[in-house]
Amino acid sequence: MKKLGYLSVIALLAFTFQSCNSNSKDSNANTDSLNQAMDTTMNADTTGAMATTEDDREFAGKAAVGGMAEVEFGKIALSKSTNAEVKAFADMMVNDHGKANAELKTIATSKNMALPTSLDEEHTKKMNDLNKLTGRDFDKEYVNAMVDGHKKTLDLMEKEAKDGKDAELRAFASKTAPIVKAHLDKIQKISDSMK
Repeated sequence: MKKLGYLSVIALLAFTFQSCNSNSKDSNANTDSLNQAMDTTMNADTTGAMATTEDDREFAGKAAVGGMAEVEFGKIALSKSTNAEVKAFADMMVNDHGKANAELKTIATSKNMALPTSLDEEHTKKMNDLNKLTGRDFDKEYVNAMVDGHKKTLDLMEKEAKDGKDAELRAFASKTAPIVKAHLDKIQKISDSMK
């Protein structure tokens, strides 16, 4: 039994190194593959009774990428924005989403669940687009991205809070949804004031 455990660890490490060297997949695909290797079995001896459903793992991956994007976009806005309200909102994004990201990472670690460590293609493109803009053009595009992103994140959190199977992830989503809603309300007011 011990040999099987060692072989499993060696195979997982080999798989992880191979995933790190493969640039053909995006971060979500690599994470999905790693989660399949780590956590798809419902065998309590293997997972420590911490197996999660595919839907819960998908939620965690999307929440992690979205949270990372909010922090990265916020950092860009702090350096490029010319609007005091936008800068204050960006600072709130860095702080609030940074805390939520850390909490989600702690939950995922306790469940042997891998989370993406980089932005996906969609968020990377948006980050690159934001980096090309300055002044009012930047502010307007950042605010639009925040409105859109928070609508999607709120839907994601509310769905997990209602339908999630994992109690910790469901609680995380329930706790995070009102914060995301407050962010959405705030950025919508900023957006309205810029028209």
